[in-house]
Amino acid sequence: MIKHIVMWNVRGDDAVSRARNIALLKAEFESLRGRIPGLLHLEVGVDDSRVDYACDVVLVTEFASRAALAAYAEHPEHLRVRRALGELRSARHQVDYVIHPEAGRARADRTTTGDDDHVQAV
Repeated sequence: MIKHIVMWNVRGDDAVSRARNIALLKAEFESLRGRIPGLLHLEVGVDDSRVDYACDVVLVTEFASRAALAAYAEHPEHLRVRRALGELRSARHQVDYVIHPEAGRARADRTTTGDDDHVQAV
């Protein structure tokens, strides 16, 4: 599997227009759920830290393969979203990496013991 993470800063002349653009970006990407073959997971997060170096929005997706990610890039629904968002993004950062299946199983096999500093394998 491939994890595809994209972070943006959003344009806006004031807080209201930036908030509107952030909401539009979130809604447009969330509209892709269930529409793109090979797109296994899609999550959109909006920053609430308000630190000056944070991005405004993050898209976290998982794809079945590199080929599925490549197909997503050219898929008509993804291209529709890109057109709808136009130039409202002022900065974009991206990371793609392979998720090893055994890493996912290891996460699923762990439980917390109530102590936030301790993780116990079961």
